[in-house]
Amino acid sequence: MAGTRRKPGLLGPHYEGYRCWLEERGYTPLTVRGMLKVLAQVGRWLSLVDLDVADLSVARLELFRVYRRQAGFRQVPGSRALRPLLSYLTEIGVVQTPVPVVGPLEVLLTQYRDWLVIDRGLAEGTVLRYETTARLFLKQRDREGVKPAALTGAHVNHFLLAECGRVSAGSAKGRVAELRSLLRYLFICQITPFRLGTAVPPVGGWRLATVPPVMTRDDVQALLDHCDRDSEVGVRDLAMLTLIARLGLRSIEVARLELGDINWRTGEVFVRGKGRQEGRMPLPIEVGEAITTYLVQRPASDERRLFLTSKAPHQSIRAALVNDVTERACKRAGLPRVGPHRLRHALAAELLRHGADLVAIGQVLRHRDLATTALYAKVDLESLRTVAQPWPGINR
Repeated sequence: MAGTRRKPGLLGPHYEGYRCWLEERGYTPLTVRGMLKVLAQVGRWLSLVDLDVADLSVARLELFRVYRRQAGFRQVPGSRALRPLLSYLTEIGVVQTPVPVVGPLEVLLTQYRDWLVIDRGLAEGTVLRYETTARLFLKQRDREGVKPAALTGAHVNHFLLAECGRVSAGSAKGRVAELRSLLRYLFICQITPFRLGTAVPPVGGWRLATVPPVMTRDDVQALLDHCDRDSEVGVRDLAMLTLIARLGLRSIEVARLELGDINWRTGEVFVRGKGRQEGRMPLPIEVGEAITTYLVQRPASDERRLFLTSKAPHQSIRAALVNDVTERACKRAGLPRVGPHRLRHALAAELLRHGADLVAIGQVLRHRDLATTALYAKVDLESLRTVAQPWPGINR
């Protein structure tokens, strides 16, 4: 490290500040050393190309990477390694935050998002899905030279046919709902002269048409048993999987849990569900022990969310990480890859086998509609056999 400190170039005055900034965010000493080496490389490059520190930007740092490759250096920092340096220099005011160029399409998408939040009152996750589909659809048309005012039913059908060809029936139904919402907004705002939502075709697929796949109790236990209890990541993953397997929490509900949501005195967990639903769940001993073990090893952070990323800077996890954790657990246990929602199915099936009625199961899974819970009645094949009628013309 001493050799790096002797040649930091124009970034020399920021060496110690950057080191402290990295350490405060939980980076390991070895990682800090490597990132300070990158600081020195960038500082020397600035002197070489006669640029000031204030001239740094994402584009300039990419030029730095090009220079390292063309000069034959063995080590070329990746974009991810350079991102913290630019963040630090921006945070202390040395580099100015670039003002994004906002075009008409971005303005329209911002207005659409405001409509979803303010007028429709949709939840954050739903707004994100609707906005993502709207952005994809409008940007594809923009690249084709088609402005929103010139949209036709053919553009709508072309987009949906392409989307439905690469996603499941359930996701395709989601695309239809998301696109209809955008087209309704465009008509309400008089951007399009026609109700193009009527041009969106329905997607085939019928509720309760199939028997949902269910994991066995042994499979669920195998996922939990194959978490590494000797590592910080393994302990965190075990706590997340236990919450799903024993309480039936959704991925987004696990990601939203905060430290204050665990009431140790009353033995309850406060859950922020989908559709802005909120409720309390009992805290079983197994779940409480898994969370307690994780809290002992949880990285030091001011973040109030319960689960944090394992690598610095330690931030609250995204719901998508819960899916990754479940898939990795399946691989370790030698089981077919499934998502966390399959563990909710397994919990419902287990409750059904132990005599719980659909109303009780719906309360545990926090379903708004009993018809949603009725899906799980189909997995109790033994009970279904007792009420099944013989096929006409076949003797038992």
